[in-house]
Amino acid sequence: MAGSFFDQNLSLETFSKASDLQKRLLFALTALFVYRIGTYIPLPGLDPVAISELANRHISGGGILGMFNMFSGGALSRMTIFALNLMPYISSSIIMQLFTMVSPTLEALKKEGETGRKKISQYTKYLTIFIAGFQAYGISIFLMNAHGSPVVIGGLFPVIAVPSLVCGTLFLVWLGEQITSRGVGNGSSLLIFSGIVANMPASIANILEMGRAGAISIFATTTIFIVAFLVIVFVVFMERAQRRVTVNYPQRQAMMAQGKNLEANHLPLKINSAGVIPPIFAYSLLSMPLMLANFINETDNDLLKSFVEFFSRGGGWFSIVLILMIVFFSFFYTAVVFNPNETADNLKKAGGFIPGVRPGQATAEYLDYILTRLTVVGALYMSFVCILPDIMNAKFGVHFIFGGTGILIIVGVTIDTISQIYTHILSHQYRGVLRKMEKRRR
Repeated sequence: MAGSFFDQNLSLETFSKASDLQKRLLFALTALFVYRIGTYIPLPGLDPVAISELANRHISGGGILGMFNMFSGGALSRMTIFALNLMPYISSSIIMQLFTMVSPTLEALKKEGETGRKKISQYTKYLTIFIAGFQAYGISIFLMNAHGSPVVIGGLFPVIAVPSLVCGTLFLVWLGEQITSRGVGNGSSLLIFSGIVANMPASIANILEMGRAGAISIFATTTIFIVAFLVIVFVVFMERAQRRVTVNYPQRQAMMAQGKNLEANHLPLKINSAGVIPPIFAYSLLSMPLMLANFINETDNDLLKSFVEFFSRGGGWFSIVLILMIVFFSFFYTAVVFNPNETADNLKKAGGFIPGVRPGQATAEYLDYILTRLTVVGALYMSFVCILPDIMNAKFGVHFIFGGTGILIIVGVTIDTISQIYTHILSHQYRGVLRKMEKRRR
């Protein structure tokens, strides 16, 4: 099925005729180009040499700050106007989704349809401004109190830095919405995707250079790239994997009994229903203590040193806490995006049923039974992928780029964007067939 779809719909001739798709792709690429330019516009009042030295001490070694720098396409290490990237917006979106589950008012807004979603989106942006302002102020204070060569050139730096960083985040939120509505794919995901991909060539070149210089052996270099290929294949397989629950409809069964060829209905349940949200939220929560400790900046405090080491990425306790949080948020977010009781009610209203399972509560319990076991597999899969960079770093002493949240985002966004491109091509073909039929009728 997939192979025939690829062969029939993906061709240069078909793409050349889809003018609407070409305009959408051009708009998306232009918006991503604007985003990449913004990642090189520095905040005013900073010494670029001192910023480079500070980034080498706190970011280049990997860790949580290194991961956020990867998401921002290097904007954090260069301390540009897009240094916060979309992380405040992602955090506020997750918080609003959590509040929707516990707040009857927000839950009622969600059920109002488009009007309710617009209000929730507005509240999310207000919360984004608050979170971005808090993080921007923390970053500005940290830069003013950083040890070593002075980073800030002029006075009153927070007065300039905080509005610049907050406006940079809000601009990216707006740009992501424009890509979603006028381009192809999810705008916010594509912005993060482009930031991650932009850093990959330099990371690959760094591994090859270390192998050439003898810093790592040829065997280690080869192993790294073999593992990278296997990880990508594994992630693609797991992101596409699903459990298909057969659903029967009496009317369709009657039509099939009359000899009409109809495809069986299935309810697809993905292994990873929560997507990339659990690791992002887990990293965000684990990064807060570390960022607060860095803002205090008291390197002579032994208690603070122990605190920072405990929450530093790569440690045993950090990995254990990370896995537990990923498992927790996998179950939590799966419960947000999929409601077995609601699905069972919809099937009952449509006259559908799962063979061997009674409609109603029994169907809901059966779906919950399947989804729980799928979520366990999905949570363990994400946990393994997220701690793989730490394992590779401990084994070979190299920051492994083909693992963790980054590769999950790359694969997920690529699959989603390609699916939307195929949908546009298929829609264009259907419109062409309808036009030909109308001409024949005339």
